[in-house]
Amino acid sequence: MPTPEPRLARSEALHQQVARNLRNDIESGALRHGEALPTTRELAEQWGVSVFTITEAMRLLAAEGLVVSKSRSKRVVNAPEQSRRVEIRPSNPHVLMIGGYAGSGKTELGRILTRETGWPMLDKDTLTRPIVEAALEVMGLSPNDRESDGYLKLMRPREYESLVAATIENVSCGNSAIVTAPFVAEFKDPAWLERMQASLAEMKAVTTFVWVYCDASTMHTYIRHRGAARDAAKLANWSEYLSRIDLDFRPGIPHALVDNCASGVPLQAQARSLLRQVLKAEGGRQ
Repeated sequence: MPTPEPRLARSEALHQQVARNLRNDIESGALRHGEALPTTRELAEQWGVSVFTITEAMRLLAAEGLVVSKSRSKRVVNAPEQSRRVEIRPSNPHVLMIGGYAGSGKTELGRILTRETGWPMLDKDTLTRPIVEAALEVMGLSPNDRESDGYLKLMRPREYESLVAATIENVSCGNSAIVTAPFVAEFKDPAWLERMQASLAEMKAVTTFVWVYCDASTMHTYIRHRGAARDAAKLANWSEYLSRIDLDFRPGIPHALVDNCASGVPLQAQARSLLRQVLKAEGGRQ
């Protein structure tokens, strides 16, 4: 009989975790202004929580003005600023390389920064997943495999090569870029970090490394909710997965730290603070 997974100690209430993830989706544009949200019961099923938890999460978002009740059963997203078009053109290209473990919120941070700047967002999974999945099938592996030597030794390095090539291509055209990927092995490798920074500096680009921290229970809530097939192995062996990662890891190079725990400052506020720091030498928006 398999040993049951230990109950996780939750650092924050579940309704705060759900509210934070929905808030991030609204601020990143994944949930659009005027879009009707699923019913309370449907949201409870999606997030794997109680109806009470969803009601409390909605209460928080309504108090922030992000969700408006149109009737007893209908709630809609209230984010009219989403239609605002912003484009920041610094004198030198800026590259924000955003890393973090699965479910930490790095993609949401990237989307928010893209909405704030108008810079292209280059996400590893978006750029490479269809080809990686097809290649894994040709190799006789599951398209959702992210654990085997076949993936780690053959496919993963090529994913990052493609991501870096897309970044360099944008910078060579004078564009800034927001680049999102786990970057766990890369941010542990001083030689890789130095090469990346030097390559971009040759094109007069300014590079900022960003690490997104999130506690285990909040990551678990988000990963379970998004239901991606590639996460199945993590969720099936969550305790074993946590034993293989270091939640206290930080890149061994000057970097910005974003705290995406439910108790942290809202992600949009942290994104704007990060952007102010990045543009400080440029004298603000141009």
